[in-house]
Amino acid sequence: MSESKTANAQGAPTTVVSARPVVLPAPGRGDDLQVRVSAPATGTGLPVIVFSHGFGWSMDGYAPLADFWAAHGFVVIQPTHLDSRTLGIPAEDPRTPRIWRLRIEDLTRVLDGLDVLEASVPGLAGRLDRDRVAVAGHSWGAQSASTLLGARVLDSEGKPGEDMSDPRVKAGVLLALTGLGDDLVPFAAEHFPFMKPSFDTMTTPALIVAGDKDQSHLSTRGPDWFTDPYTYSPGSKSLLTLFEAEHSLGGIPGHEVAETTDASPARVALIQQLTTAYLRSALYGEDTAWKRAATALEEDPNPLGTLQSK
Repeated sequence: MSESKTANAQGAPTTVVSARPVVLPAPGRGDDLQVRVSAPATGTGLPVIVFSHGFGWSMDGYAPLADFWAAHGFVVIQPTHLDSRTLGIPAEDPRTPRIWRLRIEDLTRVLDGLDVLEASVPGLAGRLDRDRVAVAGHSWGAQSASTLLGARVLDSEGKPGEDMSDPRVKAGVLLALTGLGDDLVPFAAEHFPFMKPSFDTMTTPALIVAGDKDQSHLSTRGPDWFTDPYTYSPGSKSLLTLFEAEHSLGGIPGHEVAETTDASPARVALIQQLTTAYLRSALYGEDTAWKRAATALEEDPNPLGTLQSK
């Protein structure tokens, strides 16, 4: 395994190059998969983050995260899922009930297509470290990403469905990931059968990020619902609970986007720093960025959140 030769989590940001859309053939999907690839302009042995967007978004969303990660040494790959508003697929489309599953297949297709994606960005060929791959996602995207970490979807009888984990994925960042399906409102229980997860086998290391004011209309539970992925998953996990944060966690989908109800540049900056530090240390065992970042948060006299690990 090669060592990343570029900016570290707290180092100066580097110039980023980006290519979009890169198209991966997707037989049986109805539409080929469109992807954005962002990467540091320099450096070798670059780790990879595959990012799954929230409902309705696209490869062009989440710039506050994607741009920061790429400027700090990661190759960030953002597929556009079929629920994207940019595609305009109607609710009555026959693929709609399967989009949750097609989203997961999109992420796997990205991992299968790393050679094509690497060749799509001028000067990127030969610079990826395929042994250091992480997945990340927000909201529905976090649900999609969690399955590659080992989460399963329970069937109507409460039995775990197919194992869709991927051994190529070494770590994850799950932002505003919904919890167990026991307390769904009737509409969600009827229309979103995939919202019945089991985290019992989600063994891959992950950072879960939850807002303590994230009150979902899909569940009768309070904001603690979003801490279930930490509570009920085994293995090495960390939970960042952000004070006063709602579902957009301060604005990670984008700067000044309409759906952000809790705009906080400081909160977004903390997420940028902590997720970068976490992934550096998760993918490079000797890296101490996460330990330093966790200590800094703990010692902050006016912290924006609290951190726990197991």
